[in-house]
Amino acid sequence: MNILTERIYIKRISDKFMDIPLPSYSTDGSAGADIRAALEGELTIEPGKVAMVPTDLMVEIPSGYEIQVRPRSGLAAKYGIGVLNSPGTIDSDYRGEVKVILFNFSDEPFVVKRGDRIAQLVLSKYYKMEITETDKLNDSDRGAGGFGHTGKK
Repeated sequence: MNILTERIYIKRISDKFMDIPLPSYSTDGSAGADIRAALEGELTIEPGKVAMVPTDLMVEIPSGYEIQVRPRSGLAAKYGIGVLNSPGTIDSDYRGEVKVILFNFSDEPFVVKRGDRIAQLVLSKYYKMEITETDKLNDSDRGAGGFGHTGKK
């Protein structure tokens, strides 16, 4: 397998959570590294509510890259738990604590425990836009057709 890698530096904020593993890939083919909750005890997210879940981690990302914070499919399918601003973006110049914004889409309270895998991190290269104002855009086959314009099937 020829997979490109890029070094990411991670710093723990405190010694209280040394037992919680750093983000890691569950399988060789995983695109996202699982990140875990750094909690003293438990956190209950009530139905329809939001919680900022701490990770006790800070990251240093190379310029030209971002880390996308994405939901875990198992939490979404089994419990109705998602990342509210999915995908969330951690910018390369951010040095604060990584926190995950979880939302409970279900009708049942959801309990997050210390060390639970709560989201996945995906490293992504990006390009800066060179924004140029114009009076005219080139035509396309689609034109101004918006949401649902191509039909259901």
